[in-house]
Amino acid sequence: MGQPSTSKLAANVGELAREARVRAGLTQADVAERVGLATEVYGRLERGRMLPSVPSLRRLCIALRMPSDSLLGLNTGEVPTWAAESTPEEYDEVPELRRLMRTLRKLDGTQLKLIGLVASALQKR
Repeated sequence: MGQPSTSKLAANVGELAREARVRAGLTQADVAERVGLATEVYGRLERGRMLPSVPSLRRLCIALRMPSDSLLGLNTGEVPTWAAESTPEEYDEVPELRRLMRTLRKLDGTQLKLIGLVASALQKR
């Protein structure tokens, strides 16, 4: 994942964590203590300046009584902007094409030329 999408993910997680904390009537210190983070570190998380580690994310979900998919913005039925922007174009390709590309990458120049000729012949059919 590239840096721009990571910062968008961090901002999204921070915003959702803050909203859940406020709804639960907890302070940053309350949540930080439950998660095992310093209050200052948890504050950076809420401001979108950092992402939690996986163990901290698990403890955060428990502390906020919030499923991880909700905290990551994955339960809305649509792809979050941070995920859409970080998804490589090749993920949109059909599986057969991805498998073929993996096979082609293993071939030498002569084999690739032959495959190119076969593909051209098939295309003309």
